[in-house]
Amino acid sequence: MPKPIRPGEELPTQRLEPYLRQQLPELTGPLTITQFHGGHANLTYELRFGDQELVLRRPPFGTIAPGAHDMRREYQILSRLGDRFAPAPRALLLCTDPEVIGADFVVMERRHGVVVRYGLPEVFQGLPDVERRLTDALMRVSADLHRVDVAQAGLQDLGKPAGFAVRQLRGWTKRWQLAKLEENAAMDHLATALADDIPGPQAVSIVHGDLKFDNCQYQAEEPDRVSSVFDWDMATLGDPLIDLAGTLSFWPDPALNAADMPIRLLDGNWPDKAYLKARYAEYTGFDLSRMSWYEAFACYKTAVIAQQLYHRYVQGSTRDERMEKFGRAARAFAQLGRDKLAA
Repeated sequence: MPKPIRPGEELPTQRLEPYLRQQLPELTGPLTITQFHGGHANLTYELRFGDQELVLRRPPFGTIAPGAHDMRREYQILSRLGDRFAPAPRALLLCTDPEVIGADFVVMERRHGVVVRYGLPEVFQGLPDVERRLTDALMRVSADLHRVDVAQAGLQDLGKPAGFAVRQLRGWTKRWQLAKLEENAAMDHLATALADDIPGPQAVSIVHGDLKFDNCQYQAEEPDRVSSVFDWDMATLGDPLIDLAGTLSFWPDPALNAADMPIRLLDGNWPDKAYLKARYAEYTGFDLSRMSWYEAFACYKTAVIAQQLYHRYVQGSTRDERMEKFGRAARAFAQLGRDKLAA
């Protein structure tokens, strides 16, 4: 649920409101703005014009890594994908004029539902075999996205799939160099070892880039279907197994110490990672024999994202106290990635 806006993350209403009313003349009633506090990077707000509800997303304040928090990309995919992939919210407006709020932003439809974040939401408790059913739905929606016909969706220009994994690794390595505040031997090892043995893709798919429970939404008492998928600013065309590995990197792992995590991992009786991979393989028919590489890369990427958030905290670009522990998380995921590659 939206809450009051965090100090320092307010929107300039005196410029934003007239702009929105001009661009979306169907909006009526007084404007009120609240903020969704669940995310850790892009900032998401609820806009209410009387009884009309919209969502605004913008990049975080402070220095932004090249290619990160791309609102133009988010609009591109959400303005076209809905007819082919119903869980994608419909984008209504892209603003690239920095005079409005100081950054690009997207306005999209507001959807209501239940997000699984740290454990089983109360509305699902008591339902039979519910953790497995929620997990199956997550794997099914991943498979559905990866089987979208890119040409029919009009998204051929979303990315360049040739050499996708190579560019991904290079890009995240550059981001690491910009964000790191201390040496990390595990990250250095991963950067070299991953580059030496990049697998070839089995398919070209829409890759969400951050497909996990807390970017998904369910309807109450409907654990068998993901109704919405959010956070599309990293979406591109490429190897779908990179998406699967990203999901696995946020799943509970015996090798991850909860004390190293700035946010709680899932609590409860959830299936293990082997179960997720089996379901995904069943739904897609893909060969997962090279998943150790993909999982190691996902840990590398997650370590970079954690370090970027920690770097913003150290710089003073955010007052969000949760960011203080992300440096520890970056080290933990780097070591986990090294272990995955060695397994």
